Amino acid sequence: MEIKQQLRLSQQLVMTPQLQQAIRLLQLSRLELIDEIRKELDANPVLADEEGRALMEQGNGYTSEGGDRTAHAERLLASRAARAYDLAFLARCTLYTSAEPCAMCAGAIYWAGIGRVVYGQTEKALKAQTGAHAENPTLDLPCTVVFAAGQRPTEVVGPLLEDEAAQLQADFWKTRG
Repeated sequence: MEIKQQLRLSQQLVMTPQLQQAIRLLQLSRLELIDEIRKELDANPVLADEEGRALMEQGNGYTSEGGDRTAHAERLLASRAARAYDLAFLARCTLYTSAEPCAMCAGAIYWAGIGRVVYGQTEKALKAQTGAHAENPTLDLPCTVVFAAGQRPTEVVGPLLEDEAAQLQADFWKTRG
């Protein structure tokens, strides 16, 4: 290809936020990339827009919601997001969470319209870790199964950094007795 043709093609390339983010991630070393993912992976789920800006975070609501066993952080975050943003916006957002959303939370994420979920530890591994904890009688059903039953796409990325995510969960459940 001639240099003039290459120049014309490069001038036609639009630097979208997604392309800029992809270029930035490609330039990172493996350790830097892992560190970037760790920043996103906290014990509390975070909703981020398409440019990676955190929009909202949610802690577990069991205690603050008066012992409500359905007050999982991911469900509460999905409900808040559904009230705050329209479907078109949420379809471009990502929910980052340390553990794979359970079936209930995956349903809430789907109904809210959040377009992507990135998680650390699988629901199966969380079940093995917490056992028959009264606050977490885990449904061992992958969120991909719930999302696949829906009519709009929900991208799932995970598991990522399972050991680190398992440690976050261990620290959380240690405080729960």
